[in-house]
Amino acid sequence: MNMAITLQEVTRDIDNLVSLPSVFVRLNQLVESPRSTVNQIAAVISQDPGLTARLLRMANSAMFGMRTGVDTLSKAVNVIGLKRLRDLALATSTIQAFEKTTNPLLPQEDFWLHSIRCGLAAKFLAEQARLANGDTLFIAGLLHDIGDLLMFQRIPDASRDAIQKSLEQSRSISLHQVEQELLGFDHAMVGTKLAEHWNLPAIFVETIRWHHEPDKATQFKKEVAVVHIANTLAVCAELNSADVDATDAPPLHPNAWATLGLTPEIIPVILKAVHEHTAGMREVLLAA
Repeated sequence: MNMAITLQEVTRDIDNLVSLPSVFVRLNQLVESPRSTVNQIAAVISQDPGLTARLLRMANSAMFGMRTGVDTLSKAVNVIGLKRLRDLALATSTIQAFEKTTNPLLPQEDFWLHSIRCGLAAKFLAEQARLANGDTLFIAGLLHDIGDLLMFQRIPDASRDAIQKSLEQSRSISLHQVEQELLGFDHAMVGTKLAEHWNLPAIFVETIRWHHEPDKATQFKKEVAVVHIANTLAVCAELNSADVDATDAPPLHPNAWATLGLTPEIIPVILKAVHEHTAGMREVLLAA
């Protein structure tokens, strides 16, 4: 059943529906410029008090904190690094951009808690796989489902129908498969269009696009595998189950573990770490 809605229609005129704060757009430009200074970057961020507060909370959190307290933006830039700070700003800016988006079957709080758990699982998986970009993969996990949020805004009824059918079908068919069946596209494709429109780094475009189908990734294959597994482990964390085959979590691609050189034996370790850090990261990212 196709509801005669196209991907182009859903992603048309994105800026009229949702846009990143102008402060982040300018920050992204400065980070990519070799001529930028720490003072310039700190001055841009300071224009948004909410973003400033969240960045300092993140810089001092158990996940990202340094041994010495980070109490100024200039210190945050120096200690954390430009691109790492940009990625943290992206996380909080995305949450801000979608703060008024809602779906009765998937409340904002539930959506972002799943995303936080996915981000945490991705970071810890990256550490187990000895990947150097664990913090970036936290952000990749956090952003993996942003296509859902745009769909909630543009096609709320179709999104609700897809979620409802997915819930009724349980593990027999996943949400992205239901969306493809009903619409001819899915939230990963919508999220990819959004990430490209926002000029996000390629690693985020790729992990968003292929987090359900990691075998199709042409670059960042390990990173895509991390987010793919992390998405399933996030659902396991929500269900308090370590058995990925017996839960309602999305099924794992058979080659995902091998891509990382890991085995499912580490699942309890990852889930324990996710449980320990979820509340703290929720406070950092979702508190007013």
